Amino acid sequence: MKIAIIGYGKMGHEVEKAALARQHVVVVTIDNAQEWEERLEKLKQADVAIDFSQPDQVVGNIHRCFDLHIPIVVGTTAWQEHFEEIKARCLAEKLSLFTAPNFSIGMNIMFMLNKQLAKFAEKSQRHRRETCQ
Repeated sequence: MKIAIIGYGKMGHEVEKAALARQHVVVVTIDNAQEWEERLEKLKQADVAIDFSQPDQVVGNIHRCFDLHIPIVVGTTAWQEHFEEIKARCLAEKLSLFTAPNFSIGMNIMFMLNKQLAKFAEKSQRHRRETCQ
């Protein structure tokens, strides 16, 4: 798979290591506005873009990838106030976006546990209400 990495900080470097270890090709890394200009042709070669940039940059990055019809995986956080706008465009134009608030395995286990605990708490509360009446 040909991957573009947007946001070439600590996580971008880790994504690159993981991609190369799995025999993928990193066709381009982009970390600033100048690189968007200089590396656009390389970006067009990507099968997918993976964004771990900054919250003030991610929405523009998503739109740029959408403009090129490049599927994008977003690991950047703190941009959720724009999510509905992005989702609407994604659905209307049949584009591809995958986003998660945290890609850490430990945090995702915590999210799953939290959902299960919420279900148990709800059942317990319902049971208490039913038995106290």
